Amino acid sequence: MLKDRIRDAIKEQRKERQKKKTEKEKMKRRRRKFGQAPLKHAKRGLESCFLAGLTVFFMVLVFSVSYISKGDVSLLIGAVGFLMLVMSAAGVYKAVQGFKERDKEYISCKIGIVLNGIFTFVFIVIFLRGLF
Repeated sequence: MLKDRIRDAIKEQRKERQKKKTEKEKMKRRRRKFGQAPLKHAKRGLESCFLAGLTVFFMVLVFSVSYISKGDVSLLIGAVGFLMLVMSAAGVYKAVQGFKERDKEYISCKIGIVLNGIFTFVFIVIFLRGLF
């Protein structure tokens, strides 16, 4: 009697697991076209997004150091600012190169080109503002 209940419970659990597994497979098939593997992100697009994140990190670091020192910053902070300009320009270049990769997902390239383009523009404006 107890054995039968346990056996039935185990069978029901197996059926539920199998049902969940088949549902999961159906969902996977819906996400991609028939007979095609899902696309991977472009490698250079991911590098571009990484450069944008690194630029944001350095920007927060430079702005916080400048705030703490009440605007009295050294030449090192200016060099880091120029490095951020170079990194954001390199991020735009990497994103454009990422569009040339075949059979890839280009969303990371699009995000990278927008973010790095905005950062490049901002750093150029800051640099020009410092000159004049």
